[in-house]
Amino acid sequence: MSATVSFSLPSPRGPRTVTLSYARVGTGEPLLLLHGIGHHRQAWDPVVHLLAAERDVIAVDLPGFGESPALPEGLSHDLETMVPALAGLCEALGIERPHVAGNSLGGLLALELGREKLVRSVTAFSPAGFWSRAERRYAFGVLLAMRQAARGMPVPMVERLSRTAAGRTVLTSTIYARPARRSPEAVVAETLALARAEGFTPTLKAGTSVQFTDDLPGLPVTVAWGTRDRLLVRRQGIRAKQIIPRARLVRLPGCGHVPMNDDPALVARVILDGSR
Repeated sequence: MSATVSFSLPSPRGPRTVTLSYARVGTGEPLLLLHGIGHHRQAWDPVVHLLAAERDVIAVDLPGFGESPALPEGLSHDLETMVPALAGLCEALGIERPHVAGNSLGGLLALELGREKLVRSVTAFSPAGFWSRAERRYAFGVLLAMRQAARGMPVPMVERLSRTAAGRTVLTSTIYARPARRSPEAVVAETLALARAEGFTPTLKAGTSVQFTDDLPGLPVTVAWGTRDRLLVRRQGIRAKQIIPRARLVRLPGCGHVPMNDDPALVARVILDGSR
């Protein structure tokens, strides 16, 4: 069941109230789940029940995505604001140093939380920030095309396409290696989430200068990459391993950029192993 929490963050114009939507389930050590740009927390639905058997799972809609409103005026959708916003979420929920798992943008944010020593372990699936300039241009071009397509399709067309495996492939094959496995309802919801995300443009703009360059000594880190990732190609995982040499680098056979739907059992196992 979804809930919201509000808290204050400082800005050059004084304190601003940030509101985030989240869902929480399970028992055990806390585990924060962070989705990618243009997505929403339901991206984690295929694995939440597997994780909740051992973890207190908190899946959050990032600012300006899903059911979370965009950041208020005076706050930017960049790492310098997003990381304190996630720290504020944890404080408001009474969570101290959770484990964190993130995908794409969420993977980058998970690593940034680790760099600030705000979490006890990091699992990053195809994290942003390990790209070359050309790879970043390609990824941003694909994301912009996906956004334009989602915004240009009437809802009845999205619903009609989602009813068939071929249609779901048309809508989501860029991020899923096995798009036919996604339910029609989920495909409609995430297509609309991409089309309506208030945070998409400012977050993408902020990402043009992002490059992750820091090691995370003393922190358990797992970096996982799908062998069929068509958005952030898997050689970026090798760069991540070079930058974070103590990280565990995991190959996800047959998985795309958003692997949680492609192989839920494998993704859950990678997260739980990395957070033990």
